[in-house]
Amino acid sequence: MAIYVVMEPPAGSNKAEEAALVRDGFTWLGFLFSPIWLAWHRLWIEALLTFAVMAILSVLGEKLGLEWAGSALSLLVSLYVGLEGQGLRISALRRRGWREWGVVEAGNLGGAEARYVLEVGEQEEEPTSMPRIVPDTSLARPAQTGMALGLTHTPGRP
Repeated sequence: MAIYVVMEPPAGSNKAEEAALVRDGFTWLGFLFSPIWLAWHRLWIEALLTFAVMAILSVLGEKLGLEWAGSALSLLVSLYVGLEGQGLRISALRRRGWREWGVVEAGNLGGAEARYVLEVGEQEEEPTSMPRIVPDTSLARPAQTGMALGLTHTPGRP
């Protein structure tokens, strides 16, 4: 089962249809194609920064004669995007005014959307107010001040 973070638009017409569900976890496409994956999800600054860091590391490794070190450090940048890419997407949505509704656990995206729609449908119904029940203090048992032994003492019983 996967966990999906549900992000609702700032002031949308229909919350259930326009909500974005972001899977929380490792993303293989973010790991393999870091700058492209970030740009695909409209994380422009992060994509440019990732591309620049990876390029600088590979050029620096080549200039110093340590190609393996530049490649290893570029791999660490890709690993970071793979691990934290979905968190970057959620942060970008928050900066754009979206708010986090909650999380949904499901086997796939379709199941997560179905669970979210069912949950939102239940919340939109107006709950009927229950009548307030006020206890009558004259019917209450008097306090028992007897001796208690351990946690099994029941007040009012000898």
